[in-house]
Parts: sequence; C-alpha cells; structure tokens
Amino acid sequence: MHVSIVSIPVSDQDRAKKFYTEVLGFQQLSDAVMQPDMRWVHLAAPDGGATITLVTWFPTMPAGSTQGLVLEIEDVDRWHTDLSAQGFPFPNGIQTEPWGRYLTVKDPDGNGIVLQTSNRPSS
Repeated sequence: MHVSIVSIPVSDQDRAKKFYTEVLGFQQLSDAVMQPDMRWVHLAAPDGGATITLVTWFPTMPAGSTQGLVLEIEDVDRWHTDLSAQGFPFPNGIQTEPWGRYLTVKDPDGNGIVLQTSNRPSS
C-alpha cells in the first residue's frame, strides 16, 4: 500500500494550478471536465511520489484548509531565496530541527506547504 493522491482544496483551480506548476514545479498529469462545474486537475511533483489533485467540490474541505503538506527538497536556502524574490513571505524564515531544515509557504488559498531538506546520513 502507498499514498497515491492527496486532494488539496482550492477556490480557483486555474490560479492554484499556476502556483503549483509555475512556482513549485509540479507537472500537469490531467485537466479534464468530470461533469459541469467539476474539473479533475491532477499534478505530480517532478521527482515522483504521491500526486495531488486540486479540488473545489468537497463541502467539508473548504479552500485553504489543508496544512502540513510536506515536500522534500534538496536545498531549502535556494528555495527561500527564489520564493522570497517572487514576493512570498516567510515570517519565521528557515527553521532548523534535529532532523533537518524547513520553511513554510502558503498557496493562493492559504493551504500550508512545508518545504523541507532532511538530514541524510553520509554513505
């Protein structure tokens, strides 16, 4: 068993898709109409893992209610510099923990995304 898809609740799928693809580098797997007023916007991170879908149709999942989606990245400092240059705020800056370093960014709806670089033992 493995996690296949994580649903991210958004208010505007086009705006969210632009953020996830152009800012975070996700790749579009599909963008298809499922029924009137319902689209399947399915994206994948560049290095694989579980995919995400940007959803608007779950009444119990209001836009912006997802917090703590964790994306493993190679260089938290580079991401901090790049995203700061694009105007993304990081009031807490880069945080350091025994397991690694991370920063948190919000998508356009306020969903919280953790960008982390974990400590890895040397081989």
